[in-house]
Amino acid sequence: MSAAKTKDAKDPRDPKGPRDAKGPKDAKGARPPREGQQQAAPRQEAKTAKPPRPEAKEAPAPTEQKERKPERPAPVPRLQILYRETVVKQLMEQFGYNSAMQAPRLEKIVLNMGVGEAVADKTIMDHAVSDMTKLAGQRPIVTKSRKSIANYKIRSGYPIGCKVTLRGRRMYEFLDRLVNVAMPRIRDFRGISARAFDGRGNYNMGVKEQIIFPEIEYDKIDAIRGMNITIATTARSDNEAKALLSAFRFPFRT
Repeated sequence: MSAAKTKDAKDPRDPKGPRDAKGPKDAKGARPPREGQQQAAPRQEAKTAKPPRPEAKEAPAPTEQKERKPERPAPVPRLQILYRETVVKQLMEQFGYNSAMQAPRLEKIVLNMGVGEAVADKTIMDHAVSDMTKLAGQRPIVTKSRKSIANYKIRSGYPIGCKVTLRGRRMYEFLDRLVNVAMPRIRDFRGISARAFDGRGNYNMGVKEQIIFPEIEYDKIDAIRGMNITIATTARSDNEAKALLSAFRFPFRT
């Protein structure tokens, strides 16, 4: 044997055999895969066509939520009907007005409740606001002190009361409940004073107990509170204002 090794001879020091021996080729000229090596799947020449995505629909513009109107309009208060049909004619005959617009009419009713005890306990104010909300049908505003008073332990800005102003239909409804329901429930009631006019056609009266109104449940109140009721009219004198309230059947003391 010659010293030079042929290319096809196997080198005993090389366990893997000759480097250029890569195994027999198949008929197409491709070599088989080695052991432990998976044969790669043939690539798909044409991928399956995916269905086109549906076009994103434009989100509808947010519609402004409108206030839900009642199916039926609120009934007109009976005192308002009484004023239009009866009271105006009586005042025109009594004072000799030339036009119905000259007859005095109700302008507003103001309820005011002083709650000085709220300085020590703030929950008292919440109960007072709740009671007045039931009476008036609308939430009152909380009144605050304008200056500090050391003797009463009050500082500027402390809540000391609440008030509410009624107009329109709520004004006539409250007046109806006050005259026909609440006043007859006052203890030892003998009529209201006819001297409480201020000279400009406005009338003021006080109520010592809020439980005279049927909206207030006696078992669910924390304390008995009074309030001031102011009835503002367009009358130019006390006589005209008294005639207006008398037409609404105010029980003046004779």
